[in-house]
Amino acid sequence: MQAGPGEIDETAALSVAACLFNGFSDASRLAIVRHLALGEQRVVDLTEHLGLAQSTVSKHLACLRDCGLVESRPVGRASMFTLTHPEATLDLLTAAERLLRLTGDAVALCPNYGEAANTA
Repeated sequence: MQAGPGEIDETAALSVAACLFNGFSDASRLAIVRHLALGEQRVVDLTEHLGLAQSTVSKHLACLRDCGLVESRPVGRASMFTLTHPEATLDLLTAAERLLRLTGDAVALCPNYGEAANTA
């Protein structure tokens, strides 16, 4: 059923929310986001801190930028990356950490999305 004027299309809203969480679903992207929460960074800073290849960091930054989660500005030949909405992103990460503490190992042990599912 399509939403009427002034109503929210719940299916569409849930689909967009799922897209947001997919943006955070990769451990490397999540590490990049957490590091950007410390402040503006260059790709070289992220590669050194996270121990990831430059191509990997660049690929994930492009994904995060396409999702509207990070933005960049040129500085000479480099680009400086920052969170688009740092306060909201930190709120989300804090809420996720709280939920993970409450659920314990259940998420990691989940047969559909847990660590075992990622190795299958």
